[in-house]
Amino acid sequence: MRKSVLILGASGRFGRHAADAFWNAGWSIRAFDRQHDDLMQSARNADVIIAAWNPAYTDWAEQLLPLHRRIIAAAKASGSTVILPCNVYVYAPDAPLPWGPDTPHEAQNPMGRLRIEVETLYRESGVRTVFLRAGDFIDTESTDSWLDKVILQPLHKGHISYPGRLDAPHSWAWLPDMAQVAVHLAEARADLAPIEEVCFEGYTLTGAELAQALSAATGLPVCTRSMPWWPLHLARPLWPMARHLIEMRYLWDTAHRLSGDKLRDLCPAYRDTPLEDALVQVAQYVLRDRLKHSGKPPLPGARLRLS
Repeated sequence: MRKSVLILGASGRFGRHAADAFWNAGWSIRAFDRQHDDLMQSARNADVIIAAWNPAYTDWAEQLLPLHRRIIAAAKASGSTVILPCNVYVYAPDAPLPWGPDTPHEAQNPMGRLRIEVETLYRESGVRTVFLRAGDFIDTESTDSWLDKVILQPLHKGHISYPGRLDAPHSWAWLPDMAQVAVHLAEARADLAPIEEVCFEGYTLTGAELAQALSAATGLPVCTRSMPWWPLHLARPLWPMARHLIEMRYLWDTAHRLSGDKLRDLCPAYRDTPLEDALVQVAQYVLRDRLKHSGKPPLPGARLRLS
């Protein structure tokens, strides 16, 4: 019988790549439509639920816990395993490195506490759950992420705008790779613990190393400049999102990396996409879009196809 997966948030960043990865692995895919589908009915025959719904930061306090209670109820009724994409918000800034499955969840800021509450719901629910934890996303197309909306915004000018300490290692996840790991874990679910936490190590880069890697990927000189935070502080009274972005600023200044030991144990054949290959794809869409809007000709010396 063909294995089935219900993807919640299939049009989002992780959900979109998960749909591709599961389809290519021979799974039957159902993309949940929040406007028309019933969650209990949709989950009825699902072997796995990918819980990739992610409300906007401004809606977390109101929506996050009720949303995951619904997912848990559907998984209980169907007997599905839930794979929950998780972030690093649960960790306190002074947590010892590397951050991994044994690192205490001791964040004290509001968004960190909410993520801890969400994960606690699953741990106490009796639902088989895989927490797949990763750092900031790197996508294959333009999204509302820090990387392409802020950091790479001035790439066509020969620099990046980095929001934190330039010497602080930061964790990044190439989404096609993370989705492949989700498939590996789904197919191995019978051999996993009822509650399994797996960190997706991905790439660990300082701001300076990111600029160097972009130079290698593009063939263009790329330097690093610090992003000013004062516009976000000025915007707080009029733009609620600014408050949440400022709250999570500490992750840009806190040196961190994720432990990939558990992933290597569970998926010994898995290999990361080389960083340069991933950044070539990112730089192509970023530079193409920036040059198109600026009306400038292709950059001399670039190794990328920008047409």
